[in-house]
Amino acid sequence: MYNPKSMNAVDFIDDSEILETLEYAEAHKHDRALIDSLLERARDCKGLSHREAAVLLACDLPDEEEKMHALAQEIKDRFYGNRIVLFAPLYLSNYCVNGCVYCPYHYKNKNIRRKKLTQEEIRQEVVALQDMGHKRLALETGEDPQNCPIEYVLESIDTIYSIKHKNGAIRRVNVNIAATTVENYHRLKEAGIGTYILFQETYNKKSYELLHPTGPKSNYAYHTEAMDRAMQGGIDDVGCGVLFGLNLYRYDFVGLLMHAEHLEAVHGVGPHTISVPRIRPADDVDPGDFSDAISDETFQKIVAVLRIAVPYTGLIISTRESQKTREKVLHLGVSQISGGSRTSVGGYVTPEEEEENSAQFDLADTRTLDQVVNWLLGMGYIPSFCTACYRLGRTGDRFMSLVKSGQIANCCQPNALMTLKEYLTDYASDDTRQKGEALILRELEKIPNEKVRQKAIENLGLIAHGQRDFRF
Repeated sequence: MYNPKSMNAVDFIDDSEILETLEYAEAHKHDRALIDSLLERARDCKGLSHREAAVLLACDLPDEEEKMHALAQEIKDRFYGNRIVLFAPLYLSNYCVNGCVYCPYHYKNKNIRRKKLTQEEIRQEVVALQDMGHKRLALETGEDPQNCPIEYVLESIDTIYSIKHKNGAIRRVNVNIAATTVENYHRLKEAGIGTYILFQETYNKKSYELLHPTGPKSNYAYHTEAMDRAMQGGIDDVGCGVLFGLNLYRYDFVGLLMHAEHLEAVHGVGPHTISVPRIRPADDVDPGDFSDAISDETFQKIVAVLRIAVPYTGLIISTRESQKTREKVLHLGVSQISGGSRTSVGGYVTPEEEEENSAQFDLADTRTLDQVVNWLLGMGYIPSFCTACYRLGRTGDRFMSLVKSGQIANCCQPNALMTLKEYLTDYASDDTRQKGEALILRELEKIPNEKVRQKAIENLGLIAHGQRDFRF
């Protein structure tokens, strides 16, 4: 029986509740009165339940879909403004003992080159990332207790934080590693990580077990309950996601929102971020083998309805998606994107040769970070490298209360502008620098608090003269 407060995965991700929700959504997808009432209520930015959101996702009336897109943009602008946070993944190792059929890291794949970065190689990769201008990384590894134990991950985090190169520094390390124990999550928290990220892949238990036939990840309950253990270990910022294309997207959409409701019910705060990856070509993996792939239009709708349903949650889109697709979903709710990414183990210092491929998936957006920043500036967005909230302890419910109160603009707006100024001064091309300086002058006026605005102007001047790392 469905119980969002239960700590058992099959209770808070209840199959019968999802199926009933999908049936309800199908029956009401053309109910204009209901749909309009849901959209009107969602304007208060309190979010929607999984069943209500499922109705919006099922609706295929063009005029109602236009209303959804408009509301998603309105909500996005209210809480996140035109700020887009930038990050890059850093793959430490692709050794893996799991048999996941959609991932080239699966242990049976004898074609992919297996690699694990040494601490010196990590230093070199981080210097290369700093020289690009990155301040925020997402660590990625396969699951292999022998080749990639938690001690290796912790040592790698310590190495990353220790590297100061010219004006560069990685100020926040997010971690995307396999489900683990409360003790290990506590160790990650003590190491100073930002968000712990773990994709569910699919919430359909039967499909999950077919897709994960062997290895530790095959345990559906242990994997699905990982966020609870992370929060018990002291990590109050967690990031969820599914891999769209593995299962019926409406099922996983509902499961994703049910997971968010569970975290809110039990821990008082939902996921800090939700990622929306789609399956991509990779070594030993053909997306054509999976029959549940979704169209660009459906993908855009998923992003829009997620923004309406969970208005305070950051939405992430990676370089899995093309420039064209990323451009379409930015205004619908996405607040974080990767740029200049490599999905191989290493590759920032020296790009891999094709025969040495260790990548998890093929990139659709291969532009440099400067090209991505320039692109964002050209569309009127503020590329942000801010990590202030995590370093000042504004995480979990403290961060959410700041967002809900509307005070986030007095922190995020100046922080975004100051970190952009750092990027423009230290790393940007001439054209990017000119666009960025003009945008900063325009955006300063949008800081609501006069004292904060004046302090930001003062700090921007100090950055121009060599000082770094100011934050509100």
